[in-house]
Amino acid sequence: MTQCPDQVLCYFEELNAIPRCSGSEDQVAKWLKKWAAGRGFNSESDAAGNLVIRVPATAGNENAPIVIIQGHMDMVCEKTPDSKHDFTKDPIRCIRQGDWMTANDTSLGADNGIAIAYAMAVAESKNIIHPPLELLFTVDEESGLTGAKRMNPDLLSGKIMINLDSEDEGVFIVGCSGTADTEIILENETRLLKESWKYARLVVSGLKGGHSGIDIDKHRANANKLLTRILAEIRRSAVIHLGQIKGGSRPNAIPRDAQALFGYDPGDMQIIKRTIEKMLSSFKAEYGSSETTLSAELTAVNCCDADVLSLEQTDQIIWLLLALPNGVAGVSHTVKGAIETSGNLATICLENGKLEVLCSQRSSIQSQLEEVAASVSAIADLAGAIPLKKGAYPPWVPNTQSPLLKRADSVYRNLFGKEPQVQVIHAGLECAIIGDLCPGMDMISFGPTIKSPHSPHERIFLPSIERVWTLLVSLLKSYCTGV
Repeated sequence: MTQCPDQVLCYFEELNAIPRCSGSEDQVAKWLKKWAAGRGFNSESDAAGNLVIRVPATAGNENAPIVIIQGHMDMVCEKTPDSKHDFTKDPIRCIRQGDWMTANDTSLGADNGIAIAYAMAVAESKNIIHPPLELLFTVDEESGLTGAKRMNPDLLSGKIMINLDSEDEGVFIVGCSGTADTEIILENETRLLKESWKYARLVVSGLKGGHSGIDIDKHRANANKLLTRILAEIRRSAVIHLGQIKGGSRPNAIPRDAQALFGYDPGDMQIIKRTIEKMLSSFKAEYGSSETTLSAELTAVNCCDADVLSLEQTDQIIWLLLALPNGVAGVSHTVKGAIETSGNLATICLENGKLEVLCSQRSSIQSQLEEVAASVSAIADLAGAIPLKKGAYPPWVPNTQSPLLKRADSVYRNLFGKEPQVQVIHAGLECAIIGDLCPGMDMISFGPTIKSPHSPHERIFLPSIERVWTLLVSLLKSYCTGV
């Protein structure tokens, strides 16, 4: 196995011992500040909690341009249904399996802890030649890039930025899609279920999930959509009254599981069961090898006193969820095979009569982003719900004349004897926001190979860590030597 830089993996595993779910990065920031102070590096935070650590250039390179190395402190905290892991206190247990590193039934946090580990290892080294560095570590990236959106641009002096939040080694990212999130709220009055009726819980689970941008074209099912389709089919032949719905976890994750609690007439139980079996068979035919562990299970719930909605309100919610767009909505006419526009029915919560839905839309074209977001709002309006615009940011428009891109391309060719791939991705990167806040910023994004981010199947390819390290170190050196 190709050996990875020991210091990079050492810092990564230290980082994984610290809880850092989105919105809870205080402990990591404190750890980083202590590390910086111990090495004589100045650090500064803004009101949002974003942190910059200033690392002096190696001797003789003080006049070289400042280079920003950027990543985010938070991680997506996902675990398997049977995992007992507590993300508020338990360390992530890293497991090496051949050339891969993964975690024990949780997300690994390589997205984007590996960026922090790289930056720390570079700054710590006594042998690496580098220009003045600004290590920028943002907060709350995974919840909608909110840390970057609230970043004080005065934190930064540099105009050259290397983002290390990409997930395919050998690929340079030079642009990304913009995002618009829409929250939908619908409030209803509840009522008691008829005395002779019963409660049942329908659970859709076993899906792969994944990143709602990078994985949206991989033919993966959305648990919220499958649950809605089953409920809609049940309503064609039986009467049910919704009580609760819970599905999805975050805006940028394809939902892996979803469930609904509803009341039903006991005389309809066999019809409901047959409908679920029929729909499950249809789903397996639709998704085939893409979703091999998909399941839909109905369980009777005893002694449940949950209030339910009227039949009219039940139908209103089912049809609303059924109408909301999900999946690929458009492909690029300029970049062959590239996804241009998509939507994700991200989270659903129905409790005590109040429905809250979060839809996330992406596009590399601003006008298309606005159009698909408007369609979501229009559907909500037609259903009598209230649509609210949440997080939004513009696309990162690629600069094909970027001096940083040309330099990185040259360094890569000299190191590896081949061309890197240059791509615009259908996912959000903080480059879009930072570039908007800091006009004139020259940016590129690259990183080691990470598979299945935002899920318990997340893993990182160890040999790629070595190659990205070599590239990063050589690229930084080039600003000092002029090569």
